[in-house]
Amino acid sequence: MKLRRCSKILAVTAALAIAGLGAAHAQQPSSIRIGYAVSKTGPYAGGATTTTLPNYQLWVKEINDAGGIKVGDRRLPIEVVEYDDRSSSEEAVRAIERLINQDKVDFVLAPWGTALNLAVGPVLDRAGYPHLAVTSVSDMITQLSKRWKNAFFFGDTSANYARGVVSVLDQLRKDGKIGDTVAMVSVADQFGIELSKAAQAALDKAGFKLVYNQNYPIGTQDLQSLVNEMRRRNPDVVLAFSYPPDTIAFTDQAKALGLNPKVFYTAVGTAFPLYKQRFGDNIEGVMGTGGINPNSPAIKDYMERHQKALGKEPDRWLSPVTYASLQVLQQAIERAGTLDRQAVAKEIRSGTFDTIVGQISLQDQVYSGGWMVGQWQNGEFQAIAPLNRDGARPALVPKPAWK
Repeated sequence: MKLRRCSKILAVTAALAIAGLGAAHAQQPSSIRIGYAVSKTGPYAGGATTTTLPNYQLWVKEINDAGGIKVGDRRLPIEVVEYDDRSSSEEAVRAIERLINQDKVDFVLAPWGTALNLAVGPVLDRAGYPHLAVTSVSDMITQLSKRWKNAFFFGDTSANYARGVVSVLDQLRKDGKIGDTVAMVSVADQFGIELSKAAQAALDKAGFKLVYNQNYPIGTQDLQSLVNEMRRRNPDVVLAFSYPPDTIAFTDQAKALGLNPKVFYTAVGTAFPLYKQRFGDNIEGVMGTGGINPNSPAIKDYMERHQKALGKEPDRWLSPVTYASLQVLQQAIERAGTLDRQAVAKEIRSGTFDTIVGQISLQDQVYSGGWMVGQWQNGEFQAIAPLNRDGARPALVPKPAWK
């Protein structure tokens, strides 16, 4: 009897142990669930489907083709949950909340654009998710990085972008290539308002004369009245702090109406492949936000992989930085050896990472190593500012006349 009872106890104990091992194994994740809400429709779709979404897709493909991200002694593939935020702050917030509360994703990737990143920032902060904001240009990021401890900004401040443009103009004036008259237009949202304000301050400080300054509602396509007013003032420099649809429209109408200053600058979208496809030889000499060093081996390799995997070129501003931010996330997960978000955020906050744009460390949660100004030169959007950085080329001025 005693022997039989002992055998039963051993059998029960063994069964419980096996069940415990099975439960522990079941609790181990079989994948890394990564979610994002990106503008596939609405006015932000042009930027999101050029800069943000393709790089998310490329990164996921390359990670999974390589067997996944190494977490401890295992490699875990990425499982994606995605939504269309419809270029709406309200929809972006709802989608992020759904990803966190219903889909239970391990990490959330950022939306496209300043407005949407600022809208979803509080939600990600409350839930303790790392927020890798790339396409966000705002003077608020300095104070937001103090408030949101897990937010990391890979764009830069509006003031720095404005100072980058004005530094180029100031050097051109010293070289005798331009005078001091500037006309400026800007889209009337957070991005355009901040940049135009920062640019005005920088222009005033440098002694330039702002002969025209006007904003326009987001979504505006008929900019002829603004173009005609600028042409009437015959400025040396035209600055447009614009989004992709209006960047295209503004360039189209400047060409049609004969607005041909020595410096012609448009903002978001100037670095896009679409801009080159749309305007052909007329892109020569056009300046805009961003730029790349096309001679960098890492950038060359990235652009080839992007083209091969997705059948299209990346943009020449924040596409490489978007991909680099994902390299940071991957390396942080691997160093932490866990999917614990706080541990991963700690690695991002304190680490230095090897990426396609060089080594990245987020001083005060901000990456300030990006290019500020680029210019189309011989079919490539060449970085020209900061002026003293390796890979920067001199600006070509005056811009050739429209053909």
